Amino acid sequence: MINPPMIYSGAGLQLTERAEGFSLTSYQDSGGVWSCGYGHIDGVGPSTICTPELALQWIEQDTQWASNAVNNLVNVQLTQNEFDALVDFVFNIGAHAFEQSTLLILLNQGDFVNASLQFQRWDLCDGKVVAGLLNRRTMESNEFNGTDSP
Repeated sequence: MINPPMIYSGAGLQLTERAEGFSLTSYQDSGGVWSCGYGHIDGVGPSTICTPELALQWIEQDTQWASNAVNNLVNVQLTQNEFDALVDFVFNIGAHAFEQSTLLILLNQGDFVNASLQFQRWDLCDGKVVAGLLNRRTMESNEFNGTDSP
């Protein structure tokens, strides 16, 4: 557990906004899940619409559980960039998948270098590489390592 708990930064929120994209109307993501706003899924169906203001409320709520998961599962001290990258990652893959990941195991062993290489392993949907996921993993890895995103 990270002590004291870290808070998702504005830069992290921008990372999630870029990675998710934005839509006022619902759409199905690459896995067939109905989403709206910035990847919000709770209660979203084929006819869901939102306003920009509602989408911002949703993304702040939606990233809070991911922040909590990172704070609770990571046992090493992180930089803000590392924390932000992990929150976006967890927001996308889910807390359970993160908890079972080699990325988390390596990170909690203090192996930041090899942990950062694990982002790229999460670019598949139904066994196929998805360009959007590959791009997102690159952005997360770059954020984690404190390097510029492409």
